[in-house]
Amino acid sequence: MTTTVQPITVLLVEDDPGDELMTREAFEHNKVGNALHVVRDGAEALDFLYRRGDHAAAPRPDLVLLDLNLPKRDGREVLEEIKSHPGLAAIPVVVLTTSSAEEDILRSYRLHANAYVTKPVDFDRFIDAIRQIDDFFVTVVRLPSQQ
Repeated sequence: MTTTVQPITVLLVEDDPGDELMTREAFEHNKVGNALHVVRDGAEALDFLYRRGDHAAAPRPDLVLLDLNLPKRDGREVLEEIKSHPGLAAIPVVVLTTSSAEEDILRSYRLHANAYVTKPVDFDRFIDAIRQIDDFFVTVVRLPSQQ
């Protein structure tokens, strides 16, 4: 039995250009052409999600990859706002950050993050982690229909 894999729309909230580049590379090497949109700070992430300003025509993402340490609005604040808004709360959020601090992990899950991934320092492991996240949310998990 074969299943049809549908591309998804992913919002990457990442202020580090190197991590953005590695994430793009991981997505490009995957078998499904997911749409990857990138914003560089927490305020822009919320503008994208609420479709405000320059992001008025933004698509509703199927998945958010969220760094915690962001300018303007911290990733924790963004996560809290996403999960407390009825129109956004169903969007899966994967915290993808350099922090391995127990308090960040615990707080992220208390704010209803769907997963917490510490960014590997090694290039190949980073690429592999992104591919696994992508594969999981494209081929294993059933995502809610876009609103």
